[in-house]
Formats: sequence, structure tokens, C-alpha cells
Amino acid sequence: MLTVHRAERADVLADVLAGQLATPQEDPLAAEVVAVPERGVERWLRQQLARRLGTSGHDDGIAANIDFSSPERLLRETVVAVADDPDAAQAWYSDRLMWPVLQVLDAHLDDQLLAVLRRHLSGESGRGRRLAAASTIAGLFAGYGWQRPSMLADWAAGRDTDGAGSALHEDFRWQPWFWREVRAVIGQPHVAEQLDDVLVRVTSSPELVDLPDRLAFFGPTRIPESLRRLLGALAQTREVSLFLPHPSDALWRAVAADPAPVPRTRDRRSGHRPDHSLLAALAWDVRELQEVLAPLGAADVHHRPPDAPASPSEAPSLLAAVQDGLRRDRLAAVAGVVADDSLEVHSCHGPERQVEVLRDRLLRLFDDHPDLEPRDVLVLCPDVETFAPLIQGAFGQAGLDHPGFSLRVRLADRGLRETNEVLDVLAAVLNLAAGRVTSGDLLDLLARPAVRRRFEFTDDDLDVLAGWVERSGIRWGIDGTQRARFGLDGFPHGTATIGRDRVLLGVLAEETANQWLGVGLPLDGIESTKIDLAGRFAELIDRLAALLAEMDAPHPAAQWAELLVRTVDLLTLPGHEAQWQRAQAVGMLTDSLGAPGARDTELAPSDLRDLMDRLLTARPTRANFCTGELTVCTLTPMRSVPHRAVVLLGLDTGVFPVPP
Repeated sequence: MLTVHRAERADVLADVLAGQLATPQEDPLAAEVVAVPERGVERWLRQQLARRLGTSGHDDGIAANIDFSSPERLLRETVVAVADDPDAAQAWYSDRLMWPVLQVLDAHLDDQLLAVLRRHLSGESGRGRRLAAASTIAGLFAGYGWQRPSMLADWAAGRDTDGAGSALHEDFRWQPWFWREVRAVIGQPHVAEQLDDVLVRVTSSPELVDLPDRLAFFGPTRIPESLRRLLGALAQTREVSLFLPHPSDALWRAVAADPAPVPRTRDRRSGHRPDHSLLAALAWDVRELQEVLAPLGAADVHHRPPDAPASPSEAPSLLAAVQDGLRRDRLAAVAGVVADDSLEVHSCHGPERQVEVLRDRLLRLFDDHPDLEPRDVLVLCPDVETFAPLIQGAFGQAGLDHPGFSLRVRLADRGLRETNEVLDVLAAVLNLAAGRVTSGDLLDLLARPAVRRRFEFTDDDLDVLAGWVERSGIRWGIDGTQRARFGLDGFPHGTATIGRDRVLLGVLAEETANQWLGVGLPLDGIESTKIDLAGRFAELIDRLAALLAEMDAPHPAAQWAELLVRTVDLLTLPGHEAQWQRAQAVGMLTDSLGAPGARDTELAPSDLRDLMDRLLTARPTRANFCTGELTVCTLTPMRSVPHRAVVLLGLDTGVFPVPP
């Protein structure tokens, strides 16, 4: 049985879910399965359930034996459990699909069907950004399997359709042909080709799937077609509950009474258009979600918030009046409501000023509401990395006079370069291999914590090295070979290796002032106590020059993996409590570059940089959310999680959501 529980607030849904989990299953040791869309939602929901479940009925602080899977993982495990060949399904996952796509791209790039793609890559040769293009195409194909399995089934059968019976536009005709070539390289059918058989087995033999008799999906904002069909199959033999945050009961009932035309179009997904302008502009996702669920015939249960006003005039604040207007789909609900501080818009010139206003406004909130705690505040912004240094400078600076410095902030959704010092150095070295290696770049590398530990550089050492770099004339380029890429072969002066030689000559001829030794001019002023520092500096330059020289040529993926691991070992040393950073870096490199079909694939240096950019994107974990501190994250992970104070930061003209 499939039941849809919906409410305007996620905490109301958490209460309903807790009441459901409070009733034991037939097998008391069976784990509960609750699928969540984001790690932040998982952390919040786990804490909410811990406050509601327990032997005493509530507030025991324990929520155990609950498996918070993602919907994608749930679908994968189900397919693996019932498919004839589980390995065939795994071969089509996006993290593995990139390499077969790259093989097809290299083999057929000169084909006429790929003329547009060839021009997009790098002129007529098409070899400049091949890995990035392969990654994009692999992501598209993986998304097609998730969103449009019927289209891929048609492609496998030789029919170039959109999955709904219509022919593809001429501009997209290359994709079915390309997909069939990838399928030939993989040598295994796509899950979409056997999805009907998989769903029949899920229904007829439910014991094949290792899932309990009931499971829940909490807070999904979109349900792809493959997942929708799986939910329908699971609901035949199990109790499946969907917990959907939905802003308006009136909108839900109106869409249910006037469903979308068939076929649906982008301009007319439903016959009903909301009266509330804000609801009409920002409710596309929830309306589409309702239309996707309609064919399943699910039972619909609406849970009204207990503190919802009985009439618009009873709204206690401006924000409550806006929420009530959305709930009732009436724009006039806010008419006559006195403005207060429950809803504010601040116009600020630039990110720096936005963070300053944020700090001052939060201090006022904490002063006006003594019961408000940092855990009750959520700051959302489109790009955490843009605001991270500004927020770190404005908050959490113990010992300073400004009261805002006492507020502790937890930055979530940080990229791996910000959380793993080893990966940060590796990415920096790859960028140096493609750049000019200026003196500033070199000093930045020396100052990175993992490099400092490897070569035992102190703060005083870095100050001395900065002086040596300036006085030895190091300007740009690691050596003459790297300068040859810029047409300056034969002009090694001003490179890091020449500066290294001057430092070493200064050690050997410390009493010689401005006297040339052969073709080298010793650097004067190097004290005898700095001889060890000069040796460590020279060792770093030697290692870096050798590594950059190797990175300047194409290599097979397996050789790249060895080179990058060697770079990690030669240039970095994680702290005593951060040994996991090296393990994480090596694991990511070996998993990606050692994947099936990748080892013998030749990759250019630009391909490696594209691969590292993809690997180092933000990967949020539950540990960054709901820690008791003020949380700052991007817009997606916590957008359905209620907080007493929610701040939207950085919603400028270029990033403010525009209705489709």
C-alpha cells in the first residue's frame, strides 16, 4: 500500500513518521528503512526521531536501527538483488560509465554525426577537453536511465524516440547512435531494458529484496520515473509511505481536481494556475511531483500544523500571514497585516557587507530572544566557497572584542580541497603544471600545511624563504623546459631552479660578495644557521621540477595514478590525527583511474585537471549539519528543514531563482 503524507512543515511530518516507527514490526530486529534525499535532512531527521522515540515515549535521545538510505542507493540495491546479472547493472553507473564513453568518443570523434561535438571540444581535432565531455555525456546517459528508462529501452531496440512515442529532434539524433556504441563497448544491457522484468520480480517474489515490510521516503522534492515505478512495485507487497513537505493544501486539491493535460508540456504542466503569485512562480517542482505520483493511486493524508491560524486575520506575524496565504493560495491573506521583523529583506552592496549585516542582525536576534540558540539558525547561500572566508573572518574569533566573534559557525558543503590538505596540494600541483609557476604560486605551495610538515618549514622559515625568492630573482617558471611552452626556451633566468642554484651557491661561497662562480651568482646574506633550510628548499624545488616535467605529457590512466600517488608522498605529510587524508586521496585516485576500462586509456594533462575538478567538488556529509553550532550551507541540503531563524545570503540578480 502506498500512502502520501503531506504537510506544510517538515517537523509535522517527523512527528507522523515517529508515530509510525513507534509501532514495532513483526520482526523486532529488522532495521527500519527511511530514504532521505540529502545528508543534512538525514542528520536533522535522526535527531528529531531521537527526541520522539524511546522506551519512555519521548526525549530519550536514541534513534537506532534505522537505515537512512538515499533513493538512488535503494534502487541500485533492489536492481542488484533481482537482476539476472548484477554486474551488468553496475557497469552503467555514472562513475563507471565515463570510461566507455571516452573510448567511443576517441574512436568516433571524426564521424560526421559528431561534427557539432567535435567543434565544441577543441576545433577540428577535438582532443582538448575530451574527458570533461565524456563525463558530461556519461552524466546525461545516467540521468536518462533514472528519468526516462523507456527512452533508453527504445534506443536499445533501434528506435530513436523520446520514450513517449515521438521522434527525436534532428539535433539529438547523434545521442541514440552514440548510446548504442557505448552499449556495445560495455557488452551488457542497460537496467532500463530489463526494468519491466525487475519490477515483475519485485512484485511476484518480494522475498528477493532485502527490505522490511514497511519503508518510508522522507522529503523528496522530485521522484524520477524509475523510482516511481519501483515505488509502485514495492507498494504491492509492502507498506510504503511518502512524507512530502508541500506549501499549500489548496494547491494540492486544485491540481488533483484539474490534472495536467496529456501529454504534458513545459508551458502547461497542469490545468490549474495558483492565484498566489509567489506560489505560481516557485511551486513548479511540487506540482510536477504531484502529477508524477497521480498514476500510482496513493492514499492522500494531509497533516495540518497544530499552530496554523484558523483565519488570515489571526496570523501572529507577517511571516505567518505569508505562510497562511500560501497554504490557502490567497494573495490577499497578507493585506492589512502590520509589518514586523519576522520577514526582512536587506539590500547590501557586495558579499562583505552582506556578512556584516548578517552578523549584526543575528546579534540583535539573540539579544531580543534569549531562548534562541545557534542551533536554531540556518544560513543558506548559493556558493559556500564565496562566503566562507568572509564568514570565518566575522565569526568564531575567540579573544576579540566584537561580540559576533563569540558565535561559532559550522560551514557545511565545503569542497574536498577545504577539508583535505593532501588533496588541496595535489590540485595545486596540477594547476602549477598547466600554469607559469610564479613566485607567488611557489610561496603559496610552500605555505600549505601538508607541505610545511613534509619539509619542516616553520613560520620563520617561510619569512626567510620569501626573502630568498625575491632576492634570487625567481619570477616565473620552474625551469627552462617549462618556459619552452611559452616560446622562451633557452632563457632560464628567473626560474625556480636558477634561484635554487643561487641559494646553494650562497651557502658554498658565503664570504663572496657579488662575485660570479662560473655562470652563477651566489646569493649573499645566507647565514650558516640557514644551511639546513637551504637544503630543504632545494629538495622541494628538485622534487617539484621532476614531478611537473612528468605531468607535462600524456600518460595512461594507471601511470597517472602512480604519478599522483608519488606526488602525494613526495610533497605532503598529513598531521598525526589526519592520516585519513592520505588514505582518502589515494583511494579516490585508485578508484577513479583504476576503474574498469580506465587503466589503459591515455589522458592528457588537461584531462587530469578536469577529472580532479570533478572529484574535488563538494560532498556534504551528515557530520557537518545540526552540530549545535550556527550552520552555513548551500540552498539544497537543508531547504526543507525548519529552523527558528533562516537567512538567505547572496541571492543576487545572477543567482535568484527564476520560474521555468
